[in-house]
Amino acid sequence: MINQKNDKILITIEYTNLHPALSYTEDKLNKFFQRIFLIHENMSNGVLSVAFLNKAEHSKLHGDFLQDYRPTDVITFPADPENEMVGEICVSVDQAREEAESRDLTLEKELSLYLIHGWLHLVGFDDRNDTDRKNMRIEEANALAIVEKDSLWPNFLLAPQSFEV
Repeated sequence: MINQKNDKILITIEYTNLHPALSYTEDKLNKFFQRIFLIHENMSNGVLSVAFLNKAEHSKLHGDFLQDYRPTDVITFPADPENEMVGEICVSVDQAREEAESRDLTLEKELSLYLIHGWLHLVGFDDRNDTDRKNMRIEEANALAIVEKDSLWPNFLLAPQSFEV
């Protein structure tokens, strides 16, 4: 959990790790978010919920709320001021692992991209048409470059999993 205070704006982050093999240090993740909040501020007070899910749980969430059960990378739920929620970012750790492998990236970078993408949605960016998608990609690249420059990558780690055949 982190409290981020910028000119009377207070955001508390709550992390929920529902992925059986994922580990990370909240301190590093908090520093990552502190920097992201400075790049793109949200003018709401409240809780930002961040959930790390496996592919099956994430796909079910995608289907239950968006009527599309196909795997996806990140789902955001908008602010709910009545319940003091800044929003929720739900990421598929398995999707990030697969994408990172296929694009020859680290898990840290892929999951960080998903978190940035989710935050951009919560502060008003969209990616429903070509122009909006282009603007979203520019902002993602800018945020990733700042995280790289400041060495603020979260230390996501996936433990080896055994699978029954």
